[in-house]
Order: sequence, then structure tokens, then C-alpha cells
Amino acid sequence: MSENRHKRAVFLTGAAGGIGEALVRELIESGYLVFAGVRRSRGALDALPHVVTVPVDVTDPDSVEDAAKEVSDHPAAAHGLHALINNAGVIVQGPLELVPPAELRRQFEVNTFGPTHVTRSFLPLVRSGGGRVVNVSAPTARTPLPMLAPISASKAALQALSDAQRLELAAWNIPVIVVEPGATETSIFASADAAAKAAAGSADPDLLALYAGHRAAFAEVMARQKNGPVDRVVRTIVAAVEARRPKRRYVAGSDARALGMLSRLPAGLRERLITSSFKLGKVSAGAA
Repeated sequence: MSENRHKRAVFLTGAAGGIGEALVRELIESGYLVFAGVRRSRGALDALPHVVTVPVDVTDPDSVEDAAKEVSDHPAAAHGLHALINNAGVIVQGPLELVPPAELRRQFEVNTFGPTHVTRSFLPLVRSGGGRVVNVSAPTARTPLPMLAPISASKAALQALSDAQRLELAAWNIPVIVVEPGATETSIFASADAAAKAAAGSADPDLLALYAGHRAAFAEVMARQKNGPVDRVVRTIVAAVEARRPKRRYVAGSDARALGMLSRLPAGLRERLITSSFKLGKVSAGAA
């Protein structure tokens, strides 16, 4: 325990899989003690050295408060946190008219309200540790895409919250950093596709038929999508954690950079390019 007490400590959400688990391993290699926030499965985390798993449901403020108290009471957090990483996230996709209200609400509960709850509860530890807040966003926050309106909106809200809180926390020299990963080789896209198909299965058939062309075009786009390696995103997040003078925004992946550049174009040109990329210009409206 004495060794752990002298390590810089970080807390991250969504640590049980995908980017989260790989990030835990990289942070350990970089010399950190990691408080790994997990909702259910802990995977292989319990077997790793210098990892303390902490149960937390980011959508439940009481659960988040309990997690913050557990970390605060741990000897390894005696000197606070070097970084708080809001990594947990989900993707809800499909035509917005077809997205069930519960799914839209879940999108914001995890991606927007979750980081807000976590940051509020863990700020005392960040403040005492002279630390920073790292919010994992998405390039669609700056360039919203069709069929991805829920994640685009939830991450845009997260970016706005980050930009505002950066100014609020400047008095304590607490950087608030946004990381935008591009499409990455994790299970999040398969989970999003499964949830969208489940929602479609319970949708009004007539309403579903209206968007048959849109859904087929989107499926084709997703089939062509080339997901980048997890390591690329992990290295970017670690860079944000370790930088002496961190940037406001870090972008991981050529697709994320491309969407960032699209956001700077005039709206009409940007929408024409996106429409062409998603092959929506050739989609016929379903019969009402």
C-alpha cells in the first residue's frame, strides 16, 4: 500500500471494456494508480496491479456520490486525483423520428448527465490533487451526422458544458480537456446497431417504411467504415492526462480530423458533402 500511496491517482468511468480497459492498462504502464469505474462486469481488471475497481452507475447521482466517497476514503487518494476521465459512453442511432423516447433519454443520461454528475462529485479530489478533467467526446459533436442525431446532440452538449466549466475552474488552474476519438475498433458500434434493430422491431411498420431508403444507405456507410485501433485513442487520452500544458481539444484519427474540418465549412456546402457521403441524395422518401 505504501507504494500505491505515492503513485499519482486517476479515476475513469467505463473502465471494463473497449477503450476503457485498454486505457487502464496504459495508465498503469505510465506509472499511475487507477481507480477504475465499472457498472457491471470488471473483466480482467481485478487481476491487474495498481488498479482499484469502483462500482458506479454514471446515470445515478447517488451511485456517483458513493463512488466518490469510496475513492476519497482510499489511502491511495490521500493527495487527490491527478486526472478525472469521463470515458463511459453509448451510441444511439437511427432516424430521429424512430428513436424511442427511452433510448433518447438513455443517450443523454450516459453521455451528458453522467459526466456532469461525476465531475461534480469528484471535483474536490481533483482540486486537492491539482488535477484535470478529461471528457471523451466525439467528432459528431462539431459536425452532426444523419442517423446519428442522438450521439451528436449529447456530445455537443458535453462539449458546451466542458467549454463553460473550463472557464469556471480556471481560478483553481484545473484544465478541462475534450478528446474526440474517431471510429474505433470496439463493441460500441455493434451494441448501437443491435439497439437500433431492437427499436425498429417495435416501431410502427408504416413509419419504418418511410425510412427504408435512409436505413439501407446508412447500413452501407457503416459497412464501409474503417475503424481505427484502440491504441490510437488511448495514446491520445494519456497525452491529455500527462501534458504539462494540455490543449483544450485533442483529436484522434483521420476521420475525426476530417469531421473537424467539415465543421468549418459553410453550412450549405457541409450539408451537401454529408448528403453525398451518406448517399442520401439518391434516397426516395417512403410513401406516407
